[in-house]
Amino acid sequence: MTPLTESDIQSRVARLSDLRAAIGTAIVGQHDVVEQLLTGLLAGGHCLLEGVPGLGKTLLVRTLGQALELQFRRVQFTPDLMPSDLLGTELLEEDHGTGHRHFRFQPGPVFTNLLLADELNRTPPKTQAALLEAMQEHTVSFAGVTHALPAPFFVLATQNPIEQAGTYPLPEAQLDRFLLHIALDYPGEEEERAIIAQTTSSHVAEVPRVMGGEDVLALQALVRQVHVGEDLLAWITRLVRATRPGGGAPQAVRDYVKWGAGPRAGQSLVLASKARAILHGRLAATREDVLALAAPVLRHRLLLSFAAEAEGKRPDEVIAALLRDVPPPGA
Repeated sequence: MTPLTESDIQSRVARLSDLRAAIGTAIVGQHDVVEQLLTGLLAGGHCLLEGVPGLGKTLLVRTLGQALELQFRRVQFTPDLMPSDLLGTELLEEDHGTGHRHFRFQPGPVFTNLLLADELNRTPPKTQAALLEAMQEHTVSFAGVTHALPAPFFVLATQNPIEQAGTYPLPEAQLDRFLLHIALDYPGEEEERAIIAQTTSSHVAEVPRVMGGEDVLALQALVRQVHVGEDLLAWITRLVRATRPGGGAPQAVRDYVKWGAGPRAGQSLVLASKARAILHGRLAATREDVLALAAPVLRHRLLLSFAAEAEGKRPDEVIAALLRDVPPPGA
């Protein structure tokens, strides 16, 4: 990739506003969700979306793919889905002229730019692990041959929080592979009215194409160059370490957390904060970026204790208490 000039950087950052506007042609509201989704994309990480059915998760990902001119595929995860259904398989082919037979690898739906893994927790651990390995390595190995996935490669996995029958919850070690855990809530009354009106009319929103895959890769490279001050880096480190129960942990952590976040949480919080800074047209991360992303980065990395479950405590409540007990520098 050729080095970016200052004018290239300014033009690509400015087009992020066009990208938000393009998504807004089909998606009503959900501003925080869209921002977190774009943050994950620019940081080069994957996102886990959790929300009840009907909140537009599939439409959101498809709209993002259209606006970015990226290939989009959706896989509905079911209890009988096998790894080969996702990764691909080998087909035996015969040359009718010579009679020679050979195997040809047929890529599966994971070979795409944007993959919506719908209801990931409905498929058995074997298939979950196959997807998560592809997410981590960006490759698929089959019959001793390694096949590279397209770039950029971005996975959005969804979970339904209200139905647990017949599901296979992701282990904490696999949840840790997701950069962000994005929580979707019901829309406000005005937004819901707009959604109902828009989706029951004859009008079909046309999503403009504002970016290509090369622009996304360039912005991902730019995210790595965003400045993070030493004070901010030290605070992020203290925040992550404070999630681990121990003598010096905040009271909320000692009372309600069984296992805290590992070092990958700190890496994710730094990268996500850098990506959010780019989204806001800045080349330096600030404490506002960290405060906005602390919950999406940490909520799936905290294993709450039985006492927390008995009292109905949620990870976000523990994170809010943590942010009060470990204030940012200069607060």
